[in-house]
This record gives sequence, structure tokens and C-alpha cells, in this order.
Amino acid sequence: MVYNEELKREIPAGWSAGGLNQFIANEKTGDWGKESAQANYTRKVTCIRGTDLNSILQTQQLNAPERFILEKNAHKLLQQNDLVIEISGGSPTQSTGRAAYITNEVMSMFGNPLICSNFCKAISVKKDLHLFFVYYLWQHLYDNGVFFGYEGKTSGIKNLLYENFISSYKIALPDEEALTKFNNAIRPLSSAIVANRKEAMSLLSIRDWLLPMLMNGQAGVN
Repeated sequence: MVYNEELKREIPAGWSAGGLNQFIANEKTGDWGKESAQANYTRKVTCIRGTDLNSILQTQQLNAPERFILEKNAHKLLQQNDLVIEISGGSPTQSTGRAAYITNEVMSMFGNPLICSNFCKAISVKKDLHLFFVYYLWQHLYDNGVFFGYEGKTSGIKNLLYENFISSYKIALPDEEALTKFNNAIRPLSSAIVANRKEAMSLLSIRDWLLPMLMNGQAGVN
């Protein structure tokens, strides 16, 4: 461990200090589109809202709506190694900044391409091995209320001061070896989480199909 003057604390030798912007390649805004196909709104998508973020990787029932967007906005579609962040919303006791990561396995949970709503933002990390580090660090900061200190208000709605946060909030930045080891440890766990999530969604669907038939006598248990 060595003392870092910028962070005013010790960090592992070989690590540095900086903002999360050093891991971000580009950003994508959200799109709410239309409820049904009309005029040029023809690309069918599933829209991830702030309220859906916890449901993607956890146990709540996922009810992300299907929407239709302009074909020219297809560049906003979510891709492998994106991180979706809620930038508007929250409550007095819940900050903005909820997040979920997107992998090919996560996208396979849905029948349509994914896009985030316009109350969210998607960021793409520079390398595969950055995704889980950025997500779990972000989740740690969210769970500890850090984002309450990076919020502004517009028309009564709380907004995450995203640009300010990623550039000014300083963290200890791991070296490539540590990032690689962390990524290799987390990736199979992520695959298991998503596989279990898909199975749970399938069982919920079967329950919702079967239970009404059991209740009205169309089916029985032998």
C-alpha cells in the first residue's frame, strides 16, 4: 500500500487515482418512442425504465414495456458492455443513479432489441474487463448514498448530475492485472445469475398461464 496524495489515503501499489470517465467510451441517450407502430415509428423495442433496472438482475417481476422507435434512432439500442443508469427520478429516500449492466446474456432475456427510456442514460465501457468493475463500484456508491450529493432539481424532478460526478468524484483505479482477475471471477457468476433469472421468468409465465385454468376447472391435478 502506498499513500496517494489526491485521495488522501493509501491505495495498492501500481494503482492510480481518477474519475470513472476514464473507463467510458461513449454515451447514449434514451428514447420513449410510441406505444404502437405509426408513420416512421416502426422499430419494435423493449424499453428499460428506471423502475425496471432492479428487476433485470434481481427477483422482482420484469414488466418492461414494448415500444416503437424511429429507425434512425437505432444507434441508441443497447449493446454488450453497456451500463444503463437512471438519471432522473428517485424520491426523498431514494437517490437517482440506479443501474444495471447489459451483456449478450441479459439481452437474450427479451424478445426485442433493448433501448433505455429518456429518463435513463446508457454508457459503454472501453473494454470488456471494465464492465463489472464499473457496475459493482457504481452499485456500491449507490447503496451508500453517494448520489444524493450529486443531484439537482428541474420542475420538481431530481436529476443526477452525471457529468459532474464521473469527472469530479475520485476513486482508486485498479491496474489491468487486478481488473482482469476481478472480471474472470465475476463473469461466470453473472452468467449464473442471468440463467437463473431466465428460468424464474419462464416459471412465472407458466404459472400465470396454468393458474387460471386450475381455478376455473379447465385443468386439474391428478
